[in-house]
Amino acid sequence: MTRDYVIIGAGPAGLQLAAFLEGDGADYIVLERGGGPGTFFERLPRHRRLISVNKVHTGYDDPELRLRMDWNSLLSDDPELLFSRYSRSYFPAADDMVRYLSDFANRTGARVCYGVDVTRVSRDEAGVFTVAGGDGQTWRARRLVVATGVSLPHVPDIPGIELAERYDTFDTDPESFTGQRVLILGRGNSAFETADSLMENAAVIHLVGSGSLRLAWQTHYVGHLRAVNNNFLDSYQLKSQNALLDGRVRSVRREEDGGFRVPVAFERVDEIVRELRYDRVIVATGFRFDASLFDATCTPELMIDDRFPATTPVGESVNVPGLYFAGTIMQGPTFKRATTGFIHGFRYSVRAQYRTLRQRYHGEAWPVTEVGADPGQAADAVIGRINRTSALWQQFGVLGDVLLMAPDGTLRYAEEVPTGHVHDAVRDGDFGPVRSYGVITLEYGADHDRVNPFDVSAGRKSQQDVMGLDGRYLHPVIRWYDNGGPAGEHHVTENLENEWDSEEVHRAPLHAFLAPRLVPSAVVTS
Repeated sequence: MTRDYVIIGAGPAGLQLAAFLEGDGADYIVLERGGGPGTFFERLPRHRRLISVNKVHTGYDDPELRLRMDWNSLLSDDPELLFSRYSRSYFPAADDMVRYLSDFANRTGARVCYGVDVTRVSRDEAGVFTVAGGDGQTWRARRLVVATGVSLPHVPDIPGIELAERYDTFDTDPESFTGQRVLILGRGNSAFETADSLMENAAVIHLVGSGSLRLAWQTHYVGHLRAVNNNFLDSYQLKSQNALLDGRVRSVRREEDGGFRVPVAFERVDEIVRELRYDRVIVATGFRFDASLFDATCTPELMIDDRFPATTPVGESVNVPGLYFAGTIMQGPTFKRATTGFIHGFRYSVRAQYRTLRQRYHGEAWPVTEVGADPGQAADAVIGRINRTSALWQQFGVLGDVLLMAPDGTLRYAEEVPTGHVHDAVRDGDFGPVRSYGVITLEYGADHDRVNPFDVSAGRKSQQDVMGLDGRYLHPVIRWYDNGGPAGEHHVTENLENEWDSEEVHRAPLHAFLAPRLVPSAVVTS
């Protein structure tokens, strides 16, 4: 039997795609190594607190707006499948996520085979994939979707690194670190989460990593250091025996007394090397994708130091047709620039992937709505969407709505298309005949990550800034294309509460931008 789809992994991404396919009555199966869904969250994060926001009280009745502040729920029409029904904590417990995913799988009817340890994936000359399990059972599929997450530790190539403890397996009991000197390799949230848990017991804690520390509140990338984990910085700057080392570990050497000698090349002082002594060394340098399942017939190309598969904007492998990736392993092309690595980002990217699959292989057009032919109606459609959408809000710059003008001047509106896919889709006729089109996104301003938002001098804007031409905060952007080339760009003025509904400040300038471009015979180049 050859299925249309086999999905490997019943984590959030695999279940999200399965729920969409189940709703269509599609021919698919999900294979999961664990005994239930979401087994990743049974052991990670190690200190059992998620850093994904669960804001129960938003003041909004609109479920779409509430999803802007809900980083844990998967997309579903079932009101019982909202994560806020499982926890009221702003940063919930990981065990709550396990319960949630179990219920999501059950209530959506996702067809999952548990206890399947996939050992090998191959692809024949006809393009059919064969997935082999450890017990000798096999599954065949025309399309394969891998949603296994980043399942392997990303361990740096340092002599002696094997002597260190690993974040995913070390003893998290703070008592075992009492009075000790501890070095943690890594400066992401897992490293700081670990340091925070040890501060009451360890004598000295050092975190080490190369380059400048990146803070999420400044970069707007939620994988950078979050405020919930940054107590360690306070203890460092107030001289409480803890320190952040900007440098590179040269090696890890064990001493006769059981401790470690670690030479560190400090970047602030021209790579001067100093040897430091520690009782414990922990590696918390992140995770990577495991590509060992694939044989030579379908080995996917990798990127970012081989941490992620190289994919197209819709999650297809760049070198293996029909092989797709869903979830956090879709983040390679937008690594550290978007939310694709997290549930509140990839749930929308998976929906876009699902729509692409239905279009490519089952003849279902990307859903569009008719707008009419009047620029005022077009402006209303854009304003209505940017004031409500959670997808463009969460996947800023990655997903965009598309305002499509047919040769006869009629307008249609497509939602949540991967921005890197829009031009190819228009060229290939995926939206039918198109004369020109506008891509609507929510974005932060240029160099937003270099501006300290708490520096009032940096916040003094020129009149041009105030009018939205160089807004630093999240705001709508409309880029127009004619004959495949750029034909204008408009930034809607940013707003403190993200309500772009002023006739004078928001709608009228947008209407003025759109009106000359919505004339079928017009060619606007600026």
